[in-house]
Amino acid sequence: MPRIAANLGYLFTERPLIVRLGAAAAAGFKGVELQFPYDHAPSAIKAELTKHGLTQLGLNTIPGREGEFGFAAVPGRERDFEAAFKQALDYAVAIGGSAVHCLTGKVPVNERPAAERVFVANLTRAAELAQPQGITLLIEPINQRDRPDYFLNRVEQAADIIAKVGQPNVKIQFDFYHVQIASGDLLKRFEKHQPLIGHVQIGAVPSRHEPDEGEINYPEVFKALDRMDYPGWVACEYRPRARTEDGLGWARPYGVVPAGSR
Repeated sequence: MPRIAANLGYLFTERPLIVRLGAAAAAGFKGVELQFPYDHAPSAIKAELTKHGLTQLGLNTIPGREGEFGFAAVPGRERDFEAAFKQALDYAVAIGGSAVHCLTGKVPVNERPAAERVFVANLTRAAELAQPQGITLLIEPINQRDRPDYFLNRVEQAADIIAKVGQPNVKIQFDFYHVQIASGDLLKRFEKHQPLIGHVQIGAVPSRHEPDEGEINYPEVFKALDRMDYPGWVACEYRPRARTEDGLGWARPYGVVPAGSR
């Protein structure tokens, strides 16, 4: 049975971030991932994680200015990525997290060869910094419909980048929502690249609502992950149709049960 985690950049957003941790625990989640928690002191986040017995997974490097979405593959922004990654690494270590998702940024088509070289060099340096801290670097293929010009779009591209970096703590964040839109053939792609997959996210296609509607048969996906002995977490990175709690019926068979219902 998959371990279901809450992405607190998407779920419980009617509450301040610091309150979402307790809300996630009350709803039955055992693990959480954050996106951009940097407005809060790490000690405050850590205290809430400890109070509610939550496992902290990953967080993201900062997106940058409006219209940007990271720097890791953007030529000329190497110093910006270095600073963003150090910030994320220090924060992840302070709150007991396990991963940093390195946002690549947007790159025009004509700059992609140079961007790949920058991305590989940046990830190589970052992985060397993260390895002694036990932190995994995650890179996520994101579909072009949602994020035009984002550098990393396909699982195969991510696998090629990881091979060029050559560091064991760089993994793919496999978001079934993005992969379905960009490529399809989900389970075959997952199986082929499973040794490189460090984290899984889910959301309905095309709506990005709860994973109980749309194109993807998530009960079958979860069965397949079990058959393939996927050991990690499955994080809910979707936009609830209404209140988060009202849409969690799909997750009860997978252990997400409100505290008062156990």
